[in-house]
Amino acid sequence: VQMAVPGTHRGALLLLLRLGLVAGYPSGRVTESCGDMVPRHGHAPLPDPVHSVTVARTTFTPGDQIEGTVLAVSGPEFKGFLIEARDAEDPSGAPVGSFTLIDSQESQLLTCGEKQGSAVSHTNAHKKTEVRVYWDAPDSAPNHVQFLVSFCTYWWTFPAGGATGAIAPPAYVSSCLASFLSSCLFQRLGLWEQEVLLRSPSACDPEKEGTCLFLSFTRDDQSVTVEMSGPSKGYLSFALSHDRWMGDDDAYLCIHEDQTVSIRPAHLMGRSHPALDSWDALEDMAWRLEDGGMQCSFRRNITLPGVKNRFDLNTSYYIFLATGAAKDGRIYRHSQQPLITYEKHAVTGDPQDVGASRAPPLLRAHGALMLVSWMTTVSVGVIVARFYKPVLSRPLFGESAWFQVHRALMLITSSLTCIAFVLPFIYRGGWS
Repeated sequence: VQMAVPGTHRGALLLLLRLGLVAGYPSGRVTESCGDMVPRHGHAPLPDPVHSVTVARTTFTPGDQIEGTVLAVSGPEFKGFLIEARDAEDPSGAPVGSFTLIDSQESQLLTCGEKQGSAVSHTNAHKKTEVRVYWDAPDSAPNHVQFLVSFCTYWWTFPAGGATGAIAPPAYVSSCLASFLSSCLFQRLGLWEQEVLLRSPSACDPEKEGTCLFLSFTRDDQSVTVEMSGPSKGYLSFALSHDRWMGDDDAYLCIHEDQTVSIRPAHLMGRSHPALDSWDALEDMAWRLEDGGMQCSFRRNITLPGVKNRFDLNTSYYIFLATGAAKDGRIYRHSQQPLITYEKHAVTGDPQDVGASRAPPLLRAHGALMLVSWMTTVSVGVIVARFYKPVLSRPLFGESAWFQVHRALMLITSSLTCIAFVLPFIYRGGWS
């Protein structure tokens, strides 16, 4: 701010009056915004969110304390903010739980909905890129909790003007991001009996095992919430298919891009690159990156009339689950055979822990027969013919014993190889 020169006290006083209007709520006492989360600065919100929210983990039990981080991953730095936790089933309802501060110099507790400490806001107008707080789950917490966050970014300039050197009125620019960012979707532990689950290794716990590849479907009235997690620095994906082959499938991908995750529906046509579709059909999208692992979730309606390539979730499908590499938003072929369910399942059906395998029984039999024939019987047959002629020189059914053993092992090798060669064709139903 340019200092006023002598004789311009009136101009300086006018400036101070204007500053009171510009700063708006630099102290963070914004309890009047507790209900609708909309800042009272009198300025329209930006149409697209430019900030996101990450949390330490996405499951909780009543009484837990969970650390959350408000993180500006792109766009302008922010000066003001307001954070609340709500019941995900009733986001316009009263706040849920309370917060504990980590840095009281940057954040403060507010009383919203007559609950002390149920919201967090800023304490000053300094520029920020991160705010860290703890959220304390109440004993009577709902099944799903969602964070609502409003960010405010504002700045002002004070150009000098006038022949007398008086300070000109400030040029004020303000933008308030009043969008509700649903990137903190929590689910209570102990609800697996209400879900359709797919896990690898079977019965693994995604909360305790970093190598656990996990997919769950939870029905909620007319919609289904999907959650995926697993060890991947590229992408996680699952697909719903009418058969066990890739092609004409409804797929969903969580793609790691820089320090964010893009959640996109897609359509699989044969073994070609997936055709990414618009995310208009998805709601409540959330994600988290931690220690080489990825977690993402979203919600979609069970039926989507008129939406192309999206399947009706009331029908049974084979479920595919795959991971792979990604670079600059482009995905590459999955690194290993996808996990495929043994049979069709309805994701809106009865709760169950679904079994799946990366190798169907026929292909496992193919591999086992090839391994036995070319690593065992043929090798033993060659060793017998090379080193055991003197030892097995006695006649056996009209020939030397070593030759009979050698010939029997070679015949077994040929038979097993022929059977193993046919099995993939039986599995695929013909030539592929």
